[in-house]
Amino acid sequence: MVATAVSENPLIHYQKNKHMHLSHYQIRSPRQADLDRCFEIETIAYEGDEAATREKIKTRIEQYPDGFMVLELNHEVAGFINSGCADQVQMSDEHFKELIGHHPDGKHNVIMSVVVHPDYQGMGIAQILMVNYIQRMKRLKKSSIQLMCKDRHIGFYEQFGFQYVRPSASDHGGMAWHEMRLPLTRDN
Repeated sequence: MVATAVSENPLIHYQKNKHMHLSHYQIRSPRQADLDRCFEIETIAYEGDEAATREKIKTRIEQYPDGFMVLELNHEVAGFINSGCADQVQMSDEHFKELIGHHPDGKHNVIMSVVVHPDYQGMGIAQILMVNYIQRMKRLKKSSIQLMCKDRHIGFYEQFGFQYVRPSASDHGGMAWHEMRLPLTRDN
């Protein structure tokens, strides 16, 4: 799936006293050729042991490309979201991060990474990814999107309608996490 988007109101970012406009970008599913770039972004942007391994990212690209979305800017991947699906979700299940228990037709989507390369942070890329990702999950008829985030990111996800669920039992990467959920259907 490839969607080329042109922002109606270009986002402006000031970086090193340079004025940049984010007006042309491409939202698409990943290709195998994106693996190394996605791993680089994951490793740079996440703290400590919380970053997924190259093998986990490869598995996510191969096993659930519908749940993996990249934003390409200037002919390179600037950020991405990846996930898995299940009918029953246990957010603290570390095996799920390897897509053990993942079923593409599962009614609940579980985001594992929302990440933007530091060179592109502050430009609205994560917001663009989230809006497009939520629309994709609605088209795929998912009942909900669930995720774990750090305390400092709760407000970010709330702007898209995610609701705070609880502190997570997960200690992934040796850090404290919070569970959030976005219902996509009324019966959820």
